[in-house]
Amino acid sequence: METVTKTSKEQEYLQVFQKVTRLISMVLDPQQVMDTVVHRLPTLLDVDAATIRLLDSSTNTFVLGAAQGVSDEYLSRAAIDSEEAMAMIMSGHPVTTTELTSEEMAREGIVSILSLPITFQGHIMGIMRLLTRKARIFSTTDISFSMALAEQIGVAISNARLFSEMENQVDFLQEVRTISRLVNSTLDLNTILQTIVEKLPQIMRVKACTIRLLQPETNKLELVAASGLSAAYLQRGSIRKEDSIFVALKGEPVAIFDAPSDKRVLYHEALRQEGIKSILAVPIKKGNEVIGVLRLLTNEHHCFTASEVSFAVTAAEEGGNAIQNSRTYQKITLLFNQIEENERFLQDILDSLSIQLMVLNTKKHVVMVNRLFLEENNLREDEVLGQPFQLIAPWSLEGQPCLCDTILASKEKATAIVEVENKGQKQWFEQTATPILAEDGAVEFVIEAVRDITSSQLLAQEKMERMKLEGVLEMAGTAAHELNTPLFAALGAAQLMQEDLEDEEMLEDMAMIIRNMKIMGELTRKMTSMTGFDSKQYVGDTKIINFAPGEQGG
Repeated sequence: METVTKTSKEQEYLQVFQKVTRLISMVLDPQQVMDTVVHRLPTLLDVDAATIRLLDSSTNTFVLGAAQGVSDEYLSRAAIDSEEAMAMIMSGHPVTTTELTSEEMAREGIVSILSLPITFQGHIMGIMRLLTRKARIFSTTDISFSMALAEQIGVAISNARLFSEMENQVDFLQEVRTISRLVNSTLDLNTILQTIVEKLPQIMRVKACTIRLLQPETNKLELVAASGLSAAYLQRGSIRKEDSIFVALKGEPVAIFDAPSDKRVLYHEALRQEGIKSILAVPIKKGNEVIGVLRLLTNEHHCFTASEVSFAVTAAEEGGNAIQNSRTYQKITLLFNQIEENERFLQDILDSLSIQLMVLNTKKHVVMVNRLFLEENNLREDEVLGQPFQLIAPWSLEGQPCLCDTILASKEKATAIVEVENKGQKQWFEQTATPILAEDGAVEFVIEAVRDITSSQLLAQEKMERMKLEGVLEMAGTAAHELNTPLFAALGAAQLMQEDLEDEEMLEDMAMIIRNMKIMGELTRKMTSMTGFDSKQYVGDTKIINFAPGEQGG
């Protein structure tokens, strides 16, 4: 009879084993495998509850993977079992508990527990626990069967992970290309950031995504983009002191299975209120430099696979490159704006000056002129910029030395006066050239400042002529004064002699002499009494002087 009962029990276990293995072989998602097992085992094995916890190698702790038949309060307890029991499980041995060992067990009504290591190829992957609310002594057969079942679960989870990894790698490769194309299709930083936080949750089937960037000025993390999260959660406070962020900033990804209970993150209550269960934090890099942190958040407990982590890291790197390109573009744009603003400021200054200004490069091509130059020469700016200096400047004469060449050679300021003839009229220009030197001392630009000094030049010439004439008049007056005395003496003598002459011919000659002497006297009188003069054109460049005599005294 005992043999029949034993055989019947073994057949029952075999049937359960077949059902479980067939069940888990049909499921390819690791989470789905765990959920299926914990939901079906209580009925199949005649227990009240079942839980599966997975080993988090980063913290060497067991995090909840799936559970059925127990409360959240019981599942959230700090310690799973005693240190001795956990040590045995980690060494690959099952552990049974048939008496109350904690207040949590008493509140939950749990009396008996069978804890089994979930292994794959000799490595501990997790713990499966079978719980009853009635006292139960787990037999050797029960334990052996449950161990075999736990091993199958380990194989199923591993295979599901492997299949999921392979499937994800193919999908993620395509998605990496998609993200790369999207984020590199624009240089607008806000568009890049928003594209990443909206696209990644869709691809990885998670609740939300955030991006925080290190600000160069303060070296502090600043939230710059987010999706799937409430404003209250995003405003919960700084996360710079979180261990997960610290590790991510060092350049390593961090996966957190049970975020509301994990010490590596802060604001546990905010996480629970937001419904966040798991977090993956990865660094955003520019080359080897970490410039920010990207976080993916789930509303279900999720064990991030190697391919998921790898994809998130790759996506963050693509984002980092795009962010850096955008920042570089923004700096270049800002620099160009500053240059344009400085050029406008300089142009305003140039335009306000009352002299003609022209800026030349080392090839003597025009790079800038002021408004007065354009107005004086009846030119438009587009007709001038980029043109050779010799073709634009009216004071540049063929065959004459160019002041710009002198500046390029000497690197020193120089001034020259240029005389040109325009439509039969002479013009004079005062040309001043000043070099603008680069940091290495070479001439980078030449500023030509030109004044039309035709009026002042003509005035100076007229003044010079007047001074010459005044000298001539002064000398003529002196000469006339010196001539008057002997002239009047000679005139008096001639008149006396005329009275003594009787010969008609001699009288006529003496009359002519007296008449000429009177004319000379009148001329000297005018010369000594003149107060002004003017000049008249005579022949060619020759001019004659017209005297303006003053009133004759009595």
